[in-house]
Amino acid sequence: MSAVLDARGIGMTFRNGDELTEVLKGVDLKLEPGELAALLGASGSGKSTLLSIVGLLLRPTLGTIIIGGQHVEGLSELERAQFRNQRLGFIFQFHHLLPDFTATENVAFPAAAPAGGITPAMRSRARELLVRVGLSDRMDFPATRLSGGQKQRVAIARALMNKPDLVLADEPTGSLDRVAAEQVLDLMREVNREDKTTFLICTHDEHVAARCTRRVTLKDGRVEGVLASQ
Repeated sequence: MSAVLDARGIGMTFRNGDELTEVLKGVDLKLEPGELAALLGASGSGKSTLLSIVGLLLRPTLGTIIIGGQHVEGLSELERAQFRNQRLGFIFQFHHLLPDFTATENVAFPAAAPAGGITPAMRSRARELLVRVGLSDRMDFPATRLSGGQKQRVAIARALMNKPDLVLADEPTGSLDRVAAEQVLDLMREVNREDKTTFLICTHDEHVAARCTRRVTLKDGRVEGVLASQ
């Protein structure tokens, strides 16, 4: 089976007037199916930029990206948006749920938005995922009535809605207390282990990294080390 992610020679330079800032300098990153990898690095190391590039939110200055066997660097903006929706899942530090939507509607949104509405099959899939993340009693609650930990579990279910090749998580426990953070980490590990879903988790938290199976550390725009977690 081919790698879920194969990023080669990724470079990123930002321009501000006449000033150029090189953020990424030839980064190589490969993830195999079923990996749970932590992306670590100090502020300014380039990890958020790399996550945005892998998530097709930014185009790199240099390099090649293959996701699920498909070269993505040459896709048009529309094709990139469709690829993000269909093949990638996203979990953010702040859940970004739609406040007037129920938990079920929020989970179904990645599938429902392109289709113009929620079909019975989409609703069934969303509710199955909410059961999976332990929210069977909150399916019809609006997002405003959920706790922070519950909102993040809805966000995980939403990321899984379209059965993505790769889930990208940006500081997914950063806004949670320790108890809620542990529950979210346990859930991601369970999904990774049971469904073989591949995760790349951007974090500065060593505790989060220790729960992953591999650690990728960036420093000054380069990969400083790739280690298996103990």
